[in-house]
Amino acid sequence: MEAKVTWKGRLSFEGVSDSGFTLPLGSDPSVGGDNDGFRPMELMAIGLAGCTAMDVISILQKKQQEVTGFEVRAHIQRSHEHPKVFTHVIIEYIFEGNHIDPEAVERAIELSENKYCPAQAMMAKAVTIEHRYEIIEALGSVTS
Repeated sequence: MEAKVTWKGRLSFEGVSDSGFTLPLGSDPSVGGDNDGFRPMELMAIGLAGCTAMDVISILQKKQQEVTGFEVRAHIQRSHEHPKVFTHVIIEYIFEGNHIDPEAVERAIELSENKYCPAQAMMAKAVTIEHRYEIIEALGSVTS
């Protein structure tokens, strides 16, 4: 895999990787930026959430679970001192659907965590990651 960022001026960059898609990177005006793009640490959080989300939904589709809506949220605490690394991560999975099996959800999350998601495997070497999920049914919700 190759990735590069190209400086666009001040603290603005454009990122591109092997897929060819581009995205803007920027910073807060308080540090000299123009608030015109993703912060690099935001991209790490999105990468983590996206990596596990793709694993989990793929596994649940193979298990023929009736998922009609799905969202993954990464709740991340960072140190207050530089380099302001991640210090604690909670990954929250929110499922909507019909008769989704909690055991299938738990297994899918476990497989993503321990086998398939490279972003999670790398990040877990540096920070504690917790997992939570909620299943929203027509008649209520199941939380763990």
